[in-house]
Amino acid sequence: MMGSTSPATDVAGSVEIAVEVDGITKNYGSAPVLKGVNLQVRKGEKITIVGPNGAGKTTLLRIISTISRPQSGRAWIAGFDILTESVEVRRHIGVISHQPYLYNDLSVAENLRFYGRMYDVPNLDERVRVMAAKVGLAHRLYDGVGTLSRGMQQRVSIARAAIHNPEVMLLDEPDTGLDQQAAGMLKAVLDADEAAGRTVVMTTHNLELGLSLCDRVALLVQGRIVHTEEKRSLDIESFRKTYYRFVEASS
Repeated sequence: MMGSTSPATDVAGSVEIAVEVDGITKNYGSAPVLKGVNLQVRKGEKITIVGPNGAGKTTLLRIISTISRPQSGRAWIAGFDILTESVEVRRHIGVISHQPYLYNDLSVAENLRFYGRMYDVPNLDERVRVMAAKVGLAHRLYDGVGTLSRGMQQRVSIARAAIHNPEVMLLDEPDTGLDQQAAGMLKAVLDADEAAGRTVVMTTHNLELGLSLCDRVALLVQGRIVHTEEKRSLDIESFRKTYYRFVEASS
């Protein structure tokens, strides 16, 4: 059993672990949603967690991003305990989810400045301009977020999540609400030079997107990680067959 601090390296002693999940469980009422999830994500690794609707993907990301608490189990982000060091955890993560976490009565610039101040981002005004340009919203910088389309709000959310150049990005169904151009901008932000070495954990039920953006895939089915595999051993057809084999076996 682990102590209060996450191990810095894997069992071989050579790879630093950025995300450590140990026996996480979660119930909604009497219904178990997560049933003892264990997962290690190496520093700099991009992992996609796929699974059918209701598998627990969003619940898992809400827990490791400190939005929700588990029934039992522990998790660490960049070595910080999600339960006892949640403030430090939040400083090391950027979160993109179904909710944009924006203030509709503030402008794009004001939203980005608000989050930038939370994270003590240096040269903040310049950083705001750079991130707005990266998501194609330099021309809407001073428009109220509430006046933007859903797709544009999701672009602002991408900029918000990356404003402080976080060590770990957590993406919950990031393609929800994104048009094709915005999805390309998300990929550009994840692939940017400043993102070198960044760890990415993404959930999706879009197998093609999930495989295109990861180094490794994990299958979450009925609240458990049932399979993980390196991307290099997969193409989309073999991945699809593996996915449905595990999903059908659990039904």
